[in-house]
Amino acid sequence: MKNLTKLAALLLAATAATATPALAQEEAADSITLAGSAGLVSQYRFRGISLSDEELAAQAGISATHESGFYVGTWASSLAGFGSFGGSNVEVDIYGGYSTALSESTTIDAGLLWYLYPGTDGTDYAEPYASIKTTFGAATAKLGVAYAPDQDAIGSGDNLYVYGDLSTGFAESPVVVKAHLGYSTGDSSLTPTGDYLDWLVGADFTWKSLTFGVAYVDTDISSGDAAAAAFDRDIVDSAVVFSLTAAF
Repeated sequence: MKNLTKLAALLLAATAATATPALAQEEAADSITLAGSAGLVSQYRFRGISLSDEELAAQAGISATHESGFYVGTWASSLAGFGSFGGSNVEVDIYGGYSTALSESTTIDAGLLWYLYPGTDGTDYAEPYASIKTTFGAATAKLGVAYAPDQDAIGSGDNLYVYGDLSTGFAESPVVVKAHLGYSTGDSSLTPTGDYLDWLVGADFTWKSLTFGVAYVDTDISSGDAAAAAFDRDIVDSAVVFSLTAAF
């Protein structure tokens, strides 16, 4: 997408009356990187909970990153069942933040994510987040935190999510293996059963602009806790989730 943006800027420059605006357009195109993706997942699992009622979900997103480190983006997914927050069948996330390198191997990132549920009233909520990521050889480790303060949309309670990710690739291989562990705590609807753990282990295979993923996902939410929160435990039980994503 960056190359397409640069090509568009060069074509506009060729028709400009002077060299000065042409140069300005080239610089503007080079300072911003656009990236996007669209794909399908066998089910949409958010922090271990299926928000698509264990059914197929369509997802897509696009982001713009400035060379300074500031970025904005949006992402969306179809919903069903327990995930139909307030009756909406779509989740739309809008986010913005800042990322910068502390060293050649370590990067920090912080921002604000806004969850929107079109067609509903009083269900949108905000969640600030921050993370630190470091690489060592072919492996990448990330520690992050997201905090949703007390808001009416999430039941007038706050929510804290702390997580760790680990991934590694192999020399001249299109395969990346990955693992995730997360902990949710708080009194909001984002933790319907109280404190709980979620985890994931899986692998991604990339070919050109396509990525095929498979992951085992699970939580420690018990049948009793699920029943008390009035949902079927199947949506938090262990599952193998498949995904196919195209980057552009």
